[in-house]
Amino acid sequence: QVQLVEPGGGSVQAGGSLRRSCAASVYSYTLNCMAWFRRAPGKERQKVAHIDSNDRTSYSDSVKGRFTNSKDNAKNTLYLQMNSLMPEDTAIYYCAADRYACYLGSWRYWGQGTEVTVSS
Repeated sequence: QVQLVEPGGGSVQAGGSLRRSCAASVYSYTLNCMAWFRRAPGKERQKVAHIDSNDRTSYSDSVKGRFTNSKDNAKNTLYLQMNSLMPEDTAIYYCAADRYACYLGSWRYWGQGTEVTVSS
């Protein structure tokens, strides 16, 4: 069973930065796709970014240019660097992963989620 562990959330003022991390209980190179999702208050869950086994990344339009998704296989850890944060980025952020390729959109493994609050 794969476990994904996310340390506690954070809060910041608009324009600030935060970094999320997600530690996998298995070698991260065995997870062909790792991703970040978020659920804002009153909204549906949204995929923010993903990274594949070749370190190719993809981002939603709402975060492109502001967020950077990366992976450190030596630490089995996924990161999300969030810059130029806006109040609309306030949400619970979840990491997710699967051994299948990203294009299949399969997410069998999930972190517990951490809250990010951006104040204006």
